[in-house]
Amino acid sequence: MRMSKFETILAVVCLLLLSCVSHPDVPSSSKEAKCLPAIYPDYCDVTVPCNIAPLNFMLPADEYDECVARFTMSDGQQQTYGSGVKVQIPEDEWHAMLDASKGKSLKVEVWGHKNDEWLSFTPFEIHVAKEPIDEYVSYRLIEPSYVAWTFMEIAQRNLTSFEETQIFNNEITMNDRKIGQCINCHSYQNYKTDNMLFHVRLSNAATVLVSDGKVSKVNMKRDYTISSGVYPAWHPTAKLIAFSTNKTRQGFHTLNPNKIEVYDEASDLILYDVKTDSVSVICNDSSLLEVYPTWSPDGKYLYYCKSVPLPEEMRGKDIRTTYPKIQYNLYRRTFDVTSRKFGDEELVYDAASHNKSATLPRISPDGRYLLFAEGQYGCFHIRHADGDIVCMLLNVENPSRLDLSRFNSKGFADSYPSWSSNGHWIMTSSRRGDGNFSRIYISYFNNGRVEKAFMVPQEDPEQNTFRLKCYNRPEFMVEPVKISVNEFSKVFDK
Repeated sequence: MRMSKFETILAVVCLLLLSCVSHPDVPSSSKEAKCLPAIYPDYCDVTVPCNIAPLNFMLPADEYDECVARFTMSDGQQQTYGSGVKVQIPEDEWHAMLDASKGKSLKVEVWGHKNDEWLSFTPFEIHVAKEPIDEYVSYRLIEPSYVAWTFMEIAQRNLTSFEETQIFNNEITMNDRKIGQCINCHSYQNYKTDNMLFHVRLSNAATVLVSDGKVSKVNMKRDYTISSGVYPAWHPTAKLIAFSTNKTRQGFHTLNPNKIEVYDEASDLILYDVKTDSVSVICNDSSLLEVYPTWSPDGKYLYYCKSVPLPEEMRGKDIRTTYPKIQYNLYRRTFDVTSRKFGDEELVYDAASHNKSATLPRISPDGRYLLFAEGQYGCFHIRHADGDIVCMLLNVENPSRLDLSRFNSKGFADSYPSWSSNGHWIMTSSRRGDGNFSRIYISYFNNGRVEKAFMVPQEDPEQNTFRLKCYNRPEFMVEPVKISVNEFSKVFDK
């Protein structure tokens, strides 16, 4: 088949790039550093999926001028990489190493050159799990401050490579730049994309819904609801979506280290029927706040967060003064998909009794574990430095917390937890590193044991240093969104 001119140029570029791959010799002599290398990202002694993209890394450019790394497989085969202070591995060579190392480890030796001498660091291992990770993840890219509605996008990334494509952006349908536009809360049914949604707020506001691959624009606001649907959760088998309806506010601090506070003045739960475009109320206690619904994998339970009553002396006061005292517990209700009826409320986890607030529950695909975010107060822990991820066994008396010390950061916000479809990988959006920008971190989960978290790899290990965006609400997907940005935008013309 004859190639087009563009394809010919692309093939030549690819060959040139491949020819630039460096396989340097290791230093003939070096001084032992007696420590692990301070590589970025930190991939020392991590456990990774057998299909993950290359774990490219670098030594600090302000300390070193060269870096060489040698990878040794269990059968003794070796390969070296390094160009300047960066180690960037061709995808085909990396995946060949992973395939040969499933259930085993890669030994990594690193040398760094500075002050006219080579230093050899303590070798480390990259453990390769037999279990793969979902091929895709999606996230919103947004500045670390919500002061203005600047450019933002929902993007999807192939985790087995470095391919990133845009799902939607907030400029293509913005009809009033003075008002601005926010896009958020992308969600999928069972990790697939034929049934999905995301919200468009302010200018051209609507929920963009995909049902069996067909795109439509929906407004879920009813006379009896606080707002249209906000935080979504698709039922695993039926064309039903649980939402909260919220009256959300933001506060901006100058002295408080948690610079932004997001809180609700009111919030309830609703159920949206995609087929009939109907909305029913799940719970709407006017004195309390209900938010963040999520379903059990079998669809028989709806989990959610609900605030506890404020102390008597604080009731009725301005929420701008009481928000540090608002705490949420985790509840659930049974659900009958045939009758569409919910059962009585059942307390799952009493966070307030520990002077904590629990949000964003997620149930493991096997239904055994409960993953959620926790902080001292509130429902938006991605802005709280004490925000951590917690994991507990479900349906057992007095469940203890699993050890997530290798997953959570210390002193930085961790939030938006989620499970891979096979239950062997957990993910969080974390502000570790600089406290400002949230990045995606993943850990291996094996029957309750959680290994060291690692940052989603990038083709250029410096990319996240220069990309001044936060990765918001990361969601696993087993396939990409196939609808283009332009196709999505056309629903706003109807």
